[in-house]
Amino acid sequence: MTVSPLAAWNDRLAALAPVLDVAEVPFRSQLTIRVSDPDAVAAMSSTLGVVFPSAACTFTSGTGRFGDVEVLWLGPDEFLVTAGPDQQVTIEEVLRGALGTVRGSVVDTSAQRTTVVLQGPLVREVLAHGCSVDLHPASAPVGTCVQTLLARTGIVLQVTGDDRFTILVRSSFAEYFAAWLVDACTEYLAVS
Repeated sequence: MTVSPLAAWNDRLAALAPVLDVAEVPFRSQLTIRVSDPDAVAAMSSTLGVVFPSAACTFTSGTGRFGDVEVLWLGPDEFLVTAGPDQQVTIEEVLRGALGTVRGSVVDTSAQRTTVVLQGPLVREVLAHGCSVDLHPASAPVGTCVQTLLARTGIVLQVTGDDRFTILVRSSFAEYFAAWLVDACTEYLAVS
């Protein structure tokens, strides 16, 4: 039986409500893509059924051939595709096929990170305790995606709603991230 990285933290994270609703979404398919050829990017977009983002620090999402899929812009030639569990092998095969002979790579990185969804009216304030990225809605609107440090832990941060964030954190740092999150919410729990 496979156990998610934050399974032991479910009760402690649930206790953060109403300040923050926290939900781990484990075992998502994640594929890191490195490609700079615009024709290959277009072919991969077509094959996946979701257009790859063209602007820095953004992500796109849609329902395509593999259900709900997101494509995150991680760098000038680096993207991360995320989808539901157990689809990484099939997605990797079709993306490699779309890449063809163009120089690039498609790598299954599903086991590397777990996904944590944070939601609530204080989510930006809580995250600001450990993140140097300006999370004000004017600076980090919905659709923003950045790689950054949160409490000295490397994460991928997505702004998925006005009061909703998705954090991709390395599985080996997930418990540290959860402990930090509990601590960062303490002052808000005392007044709620």
